[in-house]
Amino acid sequence: MLEITLIKSIIGTTQKQRAVVRGLGLRHLNHTVVLQDNPVTHGMIKKISHMLKVK
Repeated sequence: MLEITLIKSIIGTTQKQRAVVRGLGLRHLNHTVVLQDNPVTHGMIKKISHMLKVK
């Protein structure tokens, strides 16, 4: 299981990056979700890694 936290605002990002944030289930700054550790999740994290903190 991965614990993912949004640490950077989505203001000023592209529509694709915003879609990835929503796809991960993140809603606002400092929101944390727990997701399965699978290749799909890893790909989404890689796209916006500069905006996330992953444990």
